[in-house]
Amino acid sequence: MGLPRTPFRPILLLVALSLGATTNASAQTRDVVGAKDYPGIGRFGGSVITGYEVKDFDAARMQGAAFKDGQPTDARRLEGRITRIAYRTNPGPSILEVSRNFEAQLAKAGFETLLNCDVDACGGIPFSEAVDALPIPQMWVDGFNYRYFYGRKVDGGRETFVSLIVSENNHDIYAQLVIAVPVAIENKMVDAAVMAKGLRETGRIALYGIYFDTDRAEVKPESRPTLEQIAKLLTAQVGLSVFIVGHTDSQGPFAYNLDLSRRRAEAIAAELVKNYGISAPRLRTAGVGLLAPAGSNATEAGRALNRRVELVAP
Repeated sequence: MGLPRTPFRPILLLVALSLGATTNASAQTRDVVGAKDYPGIGRFGGSVITGYEVKDFDAARMQGAAFKDGQPTDARRLEGRITRIAYRTNPGPSILEVSRNFEAQLAKAGFETLLNCDVDACGGIPFSEAVDALPIPQMWVDGFNYRYFYGRKVDGGRETFVSLIVSENNHDIYAQLVIAVPVAIENKMVDAAVMAKGLRETGRIALYGIYFDTDRAEVKPESRPTLEQIAKLLTAQVGLSVFIVGHTDSQGPFAYNLDLSRRRAEAIAAELVKNYGISAPRLRTAGVGLLAPAGSNATEAGRALNRRVELVAP
């Protein structure tokens, strides 16, 4: 009589997914679209960026001390502008070599060391499971083989925090930087009355409450409050039609940003039609990329102003 096959299917599926992810990661020979090194830090030679995420306001988990008895002793949650960058380096260098190079560069950039440990000193697998890591295959963390660094820089009274995790998968070395610049959250809620006033007085209103992942054009669920206010405006003024115009900052290729801003505007219109009952002919879309900046692209604050959506009266 043959052995039962069903219990092994989940294991086989996990193995297949792991092998597939490893193959995809190994096949990558260039940075993901729109990615770049963090200024003043850079990368280990020969690496490619496998994951990249920048949020104007988000939260990042960082560990200020090693775990004790499998539990955190100084877990920190930092809110502000969060940058996550994951790298892969082909077989050859060790985890220690990659980590030491990053650590030296971080020290050169002005970061003081608050925690620097490897597997046993950090707290083993429980510590690695608490690391704020991008998903596989962007980043791999082996709980039996990693190094962790946490540091802080103070410049002109402004703090910047960084964490670094370096690990290995299939002989490739993976490293992830998380940079947190604490800032207070801005009130970006614009209600229907403010939208109506802006359209009436200036013919346009900038909206910062519609969210997308980096390089993506799918409207995120947390955009709902702003979408509801747009729908409220259009429902109250049945004769009003608007242009939905997407804007970006100057980071990345011009043609790419132009297309991305257009796709995001189209996605917003599609949401309003599908989920809020707005008639499609009342919504026209356009994307202008970086062509109409609201602030200077030379500063982070200016670039944040430029990443927006506008409603424009015809």
